[in-house]
Amino acid sequence: MRILLKLSGEALAGDKKSGFCEETVRKVALQVKMLVGGGTQIGIVIGGGNFWRGRASENIDRTKADQIGMLATVMNCIYVSEMFRSTGMETSILTPFECGSFTQLFSKDRAVRHFNNGIVVFFAGGTGHPFFSTDTSVVLRAAEVDADMILLAKAVDGIYSDDPRRNPEAIKYDSISIDDVITQNLMAVDMTASIMVREQKLTMRVFGLNADYSIIDAVGDKFTGTLVTAGS
Repeated sequence: MRILLKLSGEALAGDKKSGFCEETVRKVALQVKMLVGGGTQIGIVIGGGNFWRGRASENIDRTKADQIGMLATVMNCIYVSEMFRSTGMETSILTPFECGSFTQLFSKDRAVRHFNNGIVVFFAGGTGHPFFSTDTSVVLRAAEVDADMILLAKAVDGIYSDDPRRNPEAIKYDSISIDDVITQNLMAVDMTASIMVREQKLTMRVFGLNADYSIIDAVGDKFTGTLVTAGS
């Protein structure tokens, strides 16, 4: 099985809200190591929100703000990759633009070769273009490398009818179609990513990162988040 795992930068920051919570990242690493040891191929996309959110800046050109965000994801991937390596895993960081010796240039052939060799692949730098989020990049890479499933690890434990942090009456969905996500504007992922999920007929599982063994459970039968299907 080949999985694309999306980690939010904020989730990796833990209670600090910025930077990294080393304990959280290490827990992620140990879970991924267990999955890789069982033969699962894993690619990872990490958001940059623990360092930078371009849309929060009103004084910077959007293109430049998004470029800063892309570099934030590269920093995140370098850090998390090294944490993975400290547990004994092999990793590689691929970017859609040159970063000197920090990363390798993305190609599908290179990514698949790494997967087949048991290497965890980090897809950093987003799509390489402004106006696209890391939501879009994880769906794009999942389609490109023929992933079987997308896992979205968030601070919230699934998709709700409203933001449960603001509305205690919000209803959690055990499963929902991507069409309903779009028509109800639930924003589990952004609209561009949602349309791609529908067009490419991809399956997503949305879950909370902070629960014990959340990533392992999301892959197996103990999944308690929200299943997003491409069908109606």
